[in-house]
Amino acid sequence: MLATAISEARQGLAEGGIPIGAALFSRSGELLGSGHNRRVQEDDASVHAETDAFRHAGRRRNYADTVMVTTLSPCWYCSGLVRQFNIGAVVIGEAENFHGGHDWLAELGVEVVVLDDEECTELLGTFIHEHPELWNEDIGL
Repeated sequence: MLATAISEARQGLAEGGIPIGAALFSRSGELLGSGHNRRVQEDDASVHAETDAFRHAGRRRNYADTVMVTTLSPCWYCSGLVRQFNIGAVVIGEAENFHGGHDWLAELGVEVVVLDDEECTELLGTFIHEHPELWNEDIGL
């Protein structure tokens, strides 16, 4: 599942954007939708990786049996998306470059798994080092 999110992150980077990717899966592993941060590409601050994946997944009656897989700990905006729609689990590639709202989600009963994936950490860490102004704008500093 993480490979899908990493592929999306790399696509975003190739497009000149922030290399964060996400995918929404069913608990059985069916890919429902994937996406990446498109804030730069679409000149829209609301198009984060998780929201892009969520939008590509289409409507469902219930999200409790879904898993959001993301290359980076979700920010408060994306954590709110998980909470609002009662997404049952979040798998996070890394939380070293940014520690978002995943502790809050865990407190609310969302299953949270942080993988500490080296590829995710390096991909975003390199981007932050090379483009600090763009990262700081994206993360709201």
